[in-house]
Amino acid sequence: MNSQRYVCKHRGEVTRKHREDQSGFRSVTLWFTGLSGSGKSTIAHAVEKSLFDMGARAYTFDGDNVRHGLCGDLSFSPEDRAENIRRINEMTKLFMDAGTTCLCAFITPKHEVQQMLRQAHAEGDFYLIHIDCPVEVCESRDTKGYYKLAREGKIKNYTGVDAPYDTPGNPDLRLDTDKLSLEECVRRTMAFLVDKIALSD
Repeated sequence: MNSQRYVCKHRGEVTRKHREDQSGFRSVTLWFTGLSGSGKSTIAHAVEKSLFDMGARAYTFDGDNVRHGLCGDLSFSPEDRAENIRRINEMTKLFMDAGTTCLCAFITPKHEVQQMLRQAHAEGDFYLIHIDCPVEVCESRDTKGYYKLAREGKIKNYTGVDAPYDTPGNPDLRLDTDKLSLEECVRRTMAFLVDKIALSD
Protein backbone atom coordinates (compact mmCIF):
# COMPACT_ATOMS: atom_id res chain seq x y z
CA MET A 1 0.00 0.00 0.00
CA ASN A 2 1.29 3.44 -0.92
CA SER A 3 1.08 5.41 2.31
CA GLN A 4 1.95 8.65 0.47
CA ARG A 5 -1.63 8.88 -0.82
CA TYR A 6 -2.73 9.61 2.76
CA VAL A 7 -0.16 12.37 3.34
CA CYS A 8 -1.42 15.90 2.78
CA LYS A 9 0.49 19.18 2.81
CA HIS A 10 -0.76 21.78 5.26
CA ARG A 11 -0.29 25.50 4.79
CA GLY A 12 -0.24 27.87 7.74
CA GLU A 13 -1.12 31.54 7.74
CA VAL A 14 2.53 32.60 7.77
CA THR A 15 4.13 32.19 4.35
CA ARG A 16 7.70 32.28 3.12
CA LYS A 17 7.08 35.78 1.75
CA HIS A 18 5.87 36.96 5.17
CA ARG A 19 9.07 35.70 6.75
CA GLU A 20 11.23 37.24 4.03
CA ASP A 21 9.44 40.58 4.35
CA GLN A 22 10.00 40.51 8.11
CA SER A 23 13.77 40.02 7.76
CA GLY A 24 14.17 42.14 4.61
CA PHE A 25 15.96 39.35 2.74
CA ARG A 26 14.93 36.63 0.30
CA SER A 27 15.83 33.07 1.22
CA VAL A 28 17.92 31.11 -1.29
CA THR A 29 20.24 28.11 -1.40
CA LEU A 30 23.95 28.44 -2.10
CA TRP A 31 25.46 25.04 -2.89
CA PHE A 32 29.25 24.92 -2.54
CA THR A 33 30.73 22.03 -4.53
CA GLY A 34 34.39 21.01 -4.68
CA LEU A 35 36.96 18.48 -3.57
CA SER A 36 37.52 17.64 0.07
CA GLY A 37 39.92 20.25 1.44
CA SER A 38 39.07 22.85 -1.19
CA GLY A 39 37.55 25.22 1.39
CA LYS A 40 33.80 24.68 0.98
CA SER A 41 32.87 24.55 4.66
CA THR A 42 35.25 27.33 5.68
CA ILE A 43 33.82 29.70 3.09
CA ALA A 44 30.21 28.68 3.78
CA HIS A 45 30.53 29.36 7.52
CA ALA A 46 32.24 32.70 6.88
CA VAL A 47 29.50 33.75 4.46
CA GLU A 48 26.91 32.64 7.02
CA LYS A 49 28.50 34.98 9.57
CA SER A 50 28.50 37.87 7.08
CA LEU A 51 24.81 37.30 6.32
CA PHE A 52 24.00 37.07 10.03
CA ASP A 53 25.81 40.36 10.65
CA MET A 54 23.61 41.93 7.94
CA GLY A 55 20.48 40.73 9.72
CA ALA A 56 19.68 37.94 7.28
CA ARG A 57 18.67 34.49 8.47
CA ALA A 58 21.27 31.95 7.33
CA TYR A 59 22.31 28.39 8.18
CA THR A 60 25.19 26.20 7.00
CA PHE A 61 24.68 22.54 6.19
CA ASP A 62 28.13 20.97 6.47
CA GLY A 63 28.90 17.53 5.05
CA ASP A 64 30.48 16.20 8.25
CA ASN A 65 27.90 17.71 10.58
CA VAL A 66 24.82 16.24 8.93
CA ARG A 67 26.33 12.76 9.08
CA HIS A 68 26.31 12.95 12.88
CA GLY A 69 22.54 13.16 12.94
CA LEU A 70 20.19 13.51 9.98
CA CYS A 71 22.30 11.23 7.77
CA GLY A 72 24.06 9.24 10.47
CA ASP A 73 22.60 5.99 9.13
CA LEU A 74 24.20 6.37 5.70
CA SER A 75 27.44 4.92 4.37
CA PHE A 76 29.63 6.39 1.62
CA SER A 77 28.40 4.04 -1.07
CA PRO A 78 27.19 5.74 -4.28
CA GLU A 79 23.59 4.98 -3.34
CA ASP A 80 23.90 6.37 0.19
CA ARG A 81 25.78 9.45 -1.01
CA ALA A 82 22.88 10.14 -3.38
CA GLU A 83 20.43 9.70 -0.50
CA ASN A 84 22.53 12.05 1.63
CA ILE A 85 22.18 14.78 -0.99
CA ARG A 86 18.48 14.06 -1.47
CA ARG A 87 17.79 14.56 2.24
CA ILE A 88 19.77 17.79 2.39
CA ASN A 89 17.98 19.08 -0.69
CA GLU A 90 14.63 18.49 1.00
CA MET A 91 15.87 20.21 4.16
CA THR A 92 16.91 23.31 2.22
CA LYS A 93 13.38 23.67 0.87
CA LEU A 94 11.99 23.62 4.41
CA PHE A 95 14.57 26.12 5.63
CA MET A 96 13.92 28.44 2.68
CA ASP A 97 10.22 28.27 3.46
CA ALA A 98 11.19 29.40 6.97
CA GLY A 99 12.89 32.43 5.43
CA THR A 100 16.44 31.14 5.86
CA THR A 101 19.27 31.25 3.32
CA CYS A 102 20.92 27.82 3.15
CA LEU A 103 24.65 27.40 2.66
CA CYS A 104 25.41 23.80 1.68
CA ALA A 105 28.98 22.50 1.66
CA PHE A 106 29.08 19.09 -0.05
CA ILE A 107 31.47 17.56 -2.57
CA THR A 108 28.59 16.75 -4.97
CA PRO A 109 30.89 15.19 -7.58
CA LYS A 110 28.40 14.17 -10.29
CA HIS A 111 27.09 16.44 -13.04
CA GLU A 112 23.69 14.79 -12.94
CA VAL A 113 23.33 15.50 -9.22
CA GLN A 114 24.46 19.10 -9.63
CA GLN A 115 21.84 19.50 -12.37
CA MET A 116 19.18 17.71 -10.33
CA LEU A 117 19.67 20.14 -7.47
CA ARG A 118 19.25 23.12 -9.75
CA GLN A 119 16.13 21.68 -11.36
CA ALA A 120 14.64 20.87 -7.95
CA HIS A 121 14.50 24.56 -7.05
CA ALA A 122 12.46 27.38 -8.50
CA GLU A 123 14.19 29.96 -10.68
CA GLY A 124 16.30 32.27 -8.53
CA ASP A 125 16.24 29.99 -5.47
CA PHE A 126 19.44 28.00 -6.14
CA TYR A 127 23.02 29.01 -6.95
CA LEU A 128 25.88 26.56 -7.56
CA ILE A 129 29.30 27.78 -6.40
CA HIS A 130 32.34 25.80 -7.53
CA ILE A 131 35.16 25.89 -5.00
CA ASP A 132 37.99 25.16 -7.41
CA CYS A 133 41.30 23.91 -6.04
CA PRO A 134 43.92 21.46 -7.40
CA VAL A 135 43.87 18.09 -5.68
CA GLU A 136 47.54 18.51 -4.67
CA VAL A 137 46.66 21.63 -2.70
CA CYS A 138 43.63 19.94 -1.15
CA GLU A 139 45.87 17.07 -0.05
CA SER A 140 48.33 19.48 1.54
CA ARG A 141 45.48 20.87 3.66
CA ASP A 142 44.19 17.44 4.69
CA THR A 143 44.40 17.54 8.48
CA LYS A 144 42.18 14.44 8.79
CA GLY A 145 44.52 12.28 6.69
CA TYR A 146 41.77 11.02 4.41
CA TYR A 147 43.71 11.52 1.18
CA LYS A 148 46.64 9.55 2.60
CA LEU A 149 44.33 6.70 3.58
CA ALA A 150 42.75 6.80 0.12
CA ARG A 151 46.17 6.68 -1.56
CA GLU A 152 46.99 3.64 0.58
CA GLY A 153 43.76 1.97 -0.48
CA LYS A 154 42.29 2.07 3.03
CA ILE A 155 39.42 4.31 1.90
CA LYS A 156 37.69 3.34 -1.34
CA ASN A 157 35.89 5.55 -3.86
CA TYR A 158 37.44 8.74 -2.51
CA THR A 159 36.69 11.69 -4.75
CA GLY A 160 39.84 13.06 -6.35
CA VAL A 161 41.82 9.84 -5.79
CA ASP A 162 39.99 6.78 -7.12
CA ALA A 163 36.61 8.39 -7.82
CA PRO A 164 36.10 11.20 -10.34
CA TYR A 165 34.94 14.75 -9.70
CA ASP A 166 32.88 16.31 -12.49
CA THR A 167 33.89 19.96 -12.69
CA PRO A 168 30.72 22.08 -13.04
CA GLY A 169 30.49 23.37 -16.57
CA ASN A 170 28.44 26.45 -15.78
CA PRO A 171 28.50 27.34 -12.08
CA ASP A 172 26.94 30.59 -10.94
CA LEU A 173 30.22 31.52 -9.27
CA ARG A 174 33.70 29.99 -9.26
CA LEU A 175 36.24 30.62 -6.51
CA ASP A 176 39.88 29.54 -6.99
CA THR A 177 40.89 28.89 -3.41
CA ASP A 178 44.51 28.12 -4.23
CA LYS A 179 44.83 31.75 -5.38
CA LEU A 180 42.24 33.68 -3.34
CA SER A 181 42.25 34.39 0.38
CA LEU A 182 39.28 33.45 2.53
CA GLU A 183 38.43 37.14 2.87
CA GLU A 184 38.39 37.60 -0.91
CA CYS A 185 36.26 34.49 -1.40
CA VAL A 186 33.73 35.80 1.11
CA ARG A 187 33.78 39.26 -0.48
CA ARG A 188 33.11 37.84 -3.95
CA THR A 189 30.36 35.57 -2.68
CA MET A 190 28.64 38.39 -0.82
CA ALA A 191 28.95 40.71 -3.82
CA PHE A 192 27.34 38.01 -5.96
CA LEU A 193 24.62 37.30 -3.41
CA VAL A 194 23.47 40.56 -1.87
CA ASP A 195 21.67 42.01 -4.90
CA LYS A 196 19.80 38.72 -5.27
CA ILE A 197 18.45 38.53 -1.71
CA ALA A 198 18.17 42.09 -0.39
CA LEU A 199 14.58 43.31 -0.64
CA SER A 200 14.03 46.88 -1.70
CA ASP A 201 12.50 49.28 0.82
